[in-house]
Amino acid sequence: MTITSAEFESRIKPFRRELLVHCYQLLGSVHDAEDLVQETLLRAWRAFDRYDDRRASLRTWLYRIATNVCLTALEKRKRRPLPSGLGGPSEDAEGPLIRGREVPWLQPFPDRLLGTERNDPAMILAARGRLRLALVAAMQFLPARQRAVLILRDVLDWSAAEVADLLGTSSAAVNSALQRARARLAEVGVGEEQITEPADRAGRAIIDQYVAAFEHADLVALKRLLTADAVLEMPPFLNWFAGREAYGRFMSRFFGMRGTGLRMIPTAANGQPAGAAYVRDQEGIFRLHTLQVFSVTAAAVSRNTVFQDAEVFALFQLPATLPMATG
Repeated sequence: MTITSAEFESRIKPFRRELLVHCYQLLGSVHDAEDLVQETLLRAWRAFDRYDDRRASLRTWLYRIATNVCLTALEKRKRRPLPSGLGGPSEDAEGPLIRGREVPWLQPFPDRLLGTERNDPAMILAARGRLRLALVAAMQFLPARQRAVLILRDVLDWSAAEVADLLGTSSAAVNSALQRARARLAEVGVGEEQITEPADRAGRAIIDQYVAAFEHADLVALKRLLTADAVLEMPPFLNWFAGREAYGRFMSRFFGMRGTGLRMIPTAANGQPAGAAYVRDQEGIFRLHTLQVFSVTAAAVSRNTVFQDAEVFALFQLPATLPMATG
């Protein structure tokens, strides 16, 4: 099929965002996903004269290419964990923070890359909780092909036969891989209750209260907004804390260091509420400190994943400082 580059770009444009989400789910890195989407589209352009729309839709054909590109890339990449995936929780909230210098950390996915159309497949996945950090992090425990099977079957609703054709295997092997993948996710504590979010209004109200407690360094109010088993983790540091009391002890230490010179502006990541935290320096300027991504139950914050990474800040297009008027 002969086609101009402009025609090709017009035809593949509707699929760019969902391909980016697909690659991100497999890789755990937005940067890597962007690179491999470009590789996918380059391969599609080179092979377009062999594309037969009687055999597969353009969307299916592009997903086939993207999945194979990602599986090849994963052969040479380490999994991208969060601190809670590398060992038990820390006991000493006053101890030194240990940086995992050699760890390729999981990256959060900016909601701004999802678009705004409610019927966009990328937005639908986020709304269904299929882009949540907990799920993407748990997928890192799976072998690459199991990861692909899980996403294609459970997230994209492909049939076992379609997945088998893509991976060059049998439907029985696909179903077996899917069972093992689901069992592994259950072992690491990811079930439907971890994937779903409360209603937006209830969740936003809880986060608004958390932000107010954070900005005022109000430890008592902040702890009231945590579940009993709340988790705080802070890549690139290996330390992480489990339980309301341990979380509170670390925040007490943080407030003791930073005082009330704190601000947080709202954003969103992985279909979840998030906030960019700023701390005030000696000159009175609020400087970007962390990006915090929240998991929220119907009544409280159950997890806060705190990123302190220049690449992540750039992904979210966060300002390095806030105007003095906010002080």
